[in-house]
Amino acid sequence: MLEACIFATILCGFFGIILKKNLVMKIISMDVMSTGVIAYYVLIASRKGEALFTPIIPVENGIISHVENGAYSDPVPQAVILTAIVIGFSIQALMLVGVMKLARDHPTLESSEIEKHNTP
Repeated sequence: MLEACIFATILCGFFGIILKKNLVMKIISMDVMSTGVIAYYVLIASRKGEALFTPIIPVENGIISHVENGAYSDPVPQAVILTAIVIGFSIQALMLVGVMKLARDHPTLESSEIEKHNTP
Protein backbone atom coordinates (compact mmCIF):
# COMPACT_ATOMS: atom_id res chain seq x y z
CA MET A 1 0.00 0.00 0.00
CA LEU A 2 2.82 2.38 0.87
CA GLU A 3 4.54 1.63 -2.42
CA ALA A 4 1.34 2.50 -4.29
CA CYS A 5 1.10 5.88 -2.52
CA ILE A 6 4.72 6.65 -3.31
CA PHE A 7 4.28 5.58 -6.92
CA ALA A 8 1.16 7.78 -7.18
CA THR A 9 3.18 10.73 -5.85
CA ILE A 10 5.87 10.17 -8.46
CA LEU A 11 3.23 9.92 -11.21
CA CYS A 12 1.46 13.09 -10.03
CA GLY A 13 4.73 14.98 -10.24
CA PHE A 14 5.59 13.48 -13.63
CA PHE A 15 2.23 14.34 -15.19
CA GLY A 16 2.34 17.78 -13.59
CA ILE A 17 5.63 18.47 -15.35
CA ILE A 18 4.21 17.31 -18.67
CA LEU A 19 0.68 18.73 -18.52
CA LYS A 20 1.01 22.03 -16.64
CA LYS A 21 1.80 25.08 -18.74
CA ASN A 22 2.73 27.46 -15.89
CA LEU A 23 6.44 27.39 -15.09
CA VAL A 24 5.95 27.68 -11.33
CA MET A 25 3.57 24.71 -11.40
CA LYS A 26 6.19 22.74 -13.34
CA ILE A 27 8.76 23.49 -10.62
CA ILE A 28 6.33 22.43 -7.90
CA SER A 29 5.54 19.25 -9.84
CA MET A 30 9.24 18.49 -10.09
CA ASP A 31 9.54 18.91 -6.33
CA VAL A 32 6.60 16.54 -5.76
CA MET A 33 8.22 13.97 -8.04
CA SER A 34 11.60 14.23 -6.30
CA THR A 35 9.86 13.88 -2.93
CA GLY A 36 8.28 10.65 -4.15
CA VAL A 37 11.63 9.33 -5.35
CA ILE A 38 13.24 10.16 -2.00
CA ALA A 39 10.36 8.49 -0.14
CA TYR A 40 10.78 5.39 -2.28
CA TYR A 41 14.50 5.31 -1.48
CA VAL A 42 13.72 5.65 2.24
CA LEU A 43 11.24 2.79 1.95
CA ILE A 44 13.77 0.53 0.28
CA ALA A 45 16.52 1.46 2.74
CA SER A 46 14.30 0.81 5.74
CA ARG A 47 13.29 -2.66 4.63
CA LYS A 48 16.82 -3.96 4.15
CA GLY A 49 17.56 -4.21 7.86
CA GLU A 50 15.45 -5.90 10.47
CA ALA A 51 15.66 -2.99 12.90
CA LEU A 52 14.94 0.66 12.21
CA PHE A 53 17.00 2.25 14.94
CA THR A 54 19.21 5.26 14.38
CA PRO A 55 22.94 4.66 14.82
CA ILE A 56 23.17 6.46 18.18
CA ILE A 57 24.62 4.63 21.15
CA PRO A 58 22.10 4.65 24.01
CA VAL A 59 23.27 6.06 27.34
CA GLU A 60 21.27 5.26 30.46
CA ASN A 61 22.29 6.88 33.78
CA GLY A 62 25.69 7.83 32.36
CA ILE A 63 26.45 4.25 31.32
CA ILE A 64 26.71 3.20 27.71
CA SER A 65 24.25 0.38 27.10
CA HIS A 66 25.16 -2.81 25.32
CA VAL A 67 24.65 -2.60 21.57
CA GLU A 68 24.16 -5.66 19.45
CA ASN A 69 25.90 -5.71 16.09
CA GLY A 70 23.56 -5.17 13.18
CA ALA A 71 20.75 -3.77 15.30
CA TYR A 72 20.95 -0.40 13.55
CA SER A 73 19.92 0.81 10.16
CA ASP A 74 22.55 1.61 7.58
CA PRO A 75 23.53 5.33 7.75
CA VAL A 76 24.72 5.49 4.13
CA PRO A 77 21.22 5.72 2.58
CA GLN A 78 20.36 8.41 5.10
CA ALA A 79 23.40 10.44 4.02
CA VAL A 80 22.50 9.94 0.36
CA ILE A 81 18.94 11.07 1.02
CA LEU A 82 20.11 14.19 2.85
CA THR A 83 22.40 15.00 -0.07
CA ALA A 84 19.53 14.49 -2.51
CA ILE A 85 17.31 16.82 -0.49
CA VAL A 86 19.97 19.55 -0.45
CA ILE A 87 20.70 19.20 -4.17
CA GLY A 88 16.97 19.21 -4.96
CA PHE A 89 16.45 22.35 -2.92
CA SER A 90 19.32 24.15 -4.66
CA ILE A 91 18.06 23.13 -8.12
CA GLN A 92 14.58 24.33 -7.20
CA ALA A 93 15.95 27.69 -6.01
CA LEU A 94 17.96 28.06 -9.21
CA MET A 95 14.90 27.33 -11.35
CA LEU A 96 12.82 29.86 -9.41
CA VAL A 97 15.47 32.51 -10.05
CA GLY A 98 15.27 31.65 -13.76
CA VAL A 99 11.49 31.99 -13.67
CA MET A 100 11.84 35.38 -11.95
CA LYS A 101 14.17 36.54 -14.74
CA LEU A 102 11.64 35.34 -17.34
CA ALA A 103 8.84 37.11 -15.48
CA ARG A 104 10.67 40.42 -15.85
CA ASP A 105 10.74 40.13 -19.63
CA HIS A 106 7.35 38.50 -20.20
CA PRO A 107 4.07 39.34 -18.52
CA THR A 108 3.08 35.67 -18.29
CA LEU A 109 4.61 32.49 -16.92
CA GLU A 110 2.86 30.22 -19.43
CA SER A 111 5.49 28.22 -21.27
CA SER A 112 3.61 28.24 -24.58
CA GLU A 113 3.35 32.07 -24.59
CA ILE A 114 7.04 32.46 -23.76
CA GLU A 115 8.00 30.01 -26.53
CA LYS A 116 5.74 31.86 -28.96
CA HIS A 117 7.51 35.19 -28.32
CA ASN A 118 11.04 33.74 -28.34
CA THR A 119 10.94 31.61 -31.50
CA PRO A 120 12.87 33.15 -34.41
